[in-house]
Amino acid sequence: MTALEREIEETRQRLASTIDQLAHRAHPKTIVGRQVTTVKSHFVDLDTGAPRTDNILKVAGAVVGAIVLLAVVRKVAR
Repeated sequence: MTALEREIEETRQRLASTIDQLAHRAHPKTIVGRQVTTVKSHFVDLDTGAPRTDNILKVAGAVVGAIVLLAVVRKVAR
C-alpha cells in the first residue's frame, strides 16, 4: 500500500466517523433529548438535583398572570 493509498483510507475513515457523528446529532431522539435537558436544567440544578425555585416561581407567576389577564379580558368583553 502506497503512502497515497494509506492517506486516502485514513481520510475515508475520518469522513465516515464525521458522518456518523452528524447523523447521531441530527437524529430526532437526540435533538429531543438535548432540548429536554435544556428545559430541565432551567428548573433543576443538574449537578445537585435541587429545584431552582427562582425560575419555577417566575414561570408560575407568569402562568397565574396570564390566567388573570384572560379572566379580566373575558369579563370586560361580556
